[in-house]
Amino acid sequence: MSTVVPPLPSVHEAAPGVPAQAKNAAPRRPRLYVLDGLRLIAALSVVAFHWAGVNIHPEVWGQKPQTLMPDTHRFAAYGWMGVQLFFLISGFVICMSCWGRSPRDYFTSRVVRLYPAYWAGIVITTLVVNFAATVRPSRKPMSISDVLTNLTMLERPLGVTEADGVYWTLWIELRFYLLFAVVAVMGLTYRRVLAFCGIWAILAVITPGVDSKLMDTVFMPQDAPYFIAGVAMYLIYRFGVNWMLIGVVGFSWLIAQNRLHITVGGYEYEVHHTLSWPVMAFISAAAFLVMLAVAMGAFNWMRWKWLTVAGALTYPVYLLHQELGWAMIRWGRDHGIAPFPLLAMCLAVILTLAWLVHRFVERPLSGVLKRLLDGAKLTLPKTDPPVRRP
Repeated sequence: MSTVVPPLPSVHEAAPGVPAQAKNAAPRRPRLYVLDGLRLIAALSVVAFHWAGVNIHPEVWGQKPQTLMPDTHRFAAYGWMGVQLFFLISGFVICMSCWGRSPRDYFTSRVVRLYPAYWAGIVITTLVVNFAATVRPSRKPMSISDVLTNLTMLERPLGVTEADGVYWTLWIELRFYLLFAVVAVMGLTYRRVLAFCGIWAILAVITPGVDSKLMDTVFMPQDAPYFIAGVAMYLIYRFGVNWMLIGVVGFSWLIAQNRLHITVGGYEYEVHHTLSWPVMAFISAAAFLVMLAVAMGAFNWMRWKWLTVAGALTYPVYLLHQELGWAMIRWGRDHGIAPFPLLAMCLAVILTLAWLVHRFVERPLSGVLKRLLDGAKLTLPKTDPPVRRP
């Protein structure tokens, strides 16, 4: 028996279950300044985790942060969950940024967005790791080969140590971009993107039971719920609320809270104590609810221009804060600076350096890369060139 499949909705066409007013919902939306603010909150949460939550490197502070500043540590120990907020935002933003654009534009936008600041981070972090007198003793200097491999952003699958430990999340982001490229190549429509979310969710759920390293690498069962929810939230933002999309978001959170039982193991190793599942579930639910509110327009009133600068600094801050921050903390500790003034000083240095990287490296280099990629000939020749005989 054959089934007649209804035509897929275009960008201008409302999908089943989408409010009628969404049929012409194609006009360009104003910038969501709130996303820039949320990015900064996520980045500062991760900074707090590494500077005041991690207990496995007591040589940084001279003792465990849990002992030195117990109240601050109690909150900072959960700062790693800023990564999950990053993934939610990433799902939303990637879907938003490539809607109506060609696969070539999608590829160019990802390269231009990721690599310039990342290359600057590699150079700065390598200089700190290899030459700073206050770098932690347990960190070995990087070889030239390792540095060159890090420039690809593929150091993790190639088995090479990251220049900075936080770069492991970039490998996750790259895999999400590759997965989403499948539907981007076909052309983004409501139904295709919704089908992508559903298929990926199912594959991510069954992957742990299959015990396949390949499937685990491709479908990312620990992190998929956040990206999927972010994509569904963009559909809500673009086409309006319906129960199907709310169901995708809610289903994703139910899976995410379950996966936290597994994800938390690595972080408990770093903080050297048990973390509360109710607290993690609450933070996770809060992140989902805030992003859902963003998708439903609850923060459209937010038009603070300074948030654009905050959003621009987020990526360099994330790339630079760990090894450089630990080296500065050791220097400040050796010079007798009290913990909280030292933290404030380190944050000021990182924010300043992040602005310099954004202003003098990321922006100009992004422009150069975009011009090179836009001017590149990506079409294949119709016939093979003739073989030249010696």
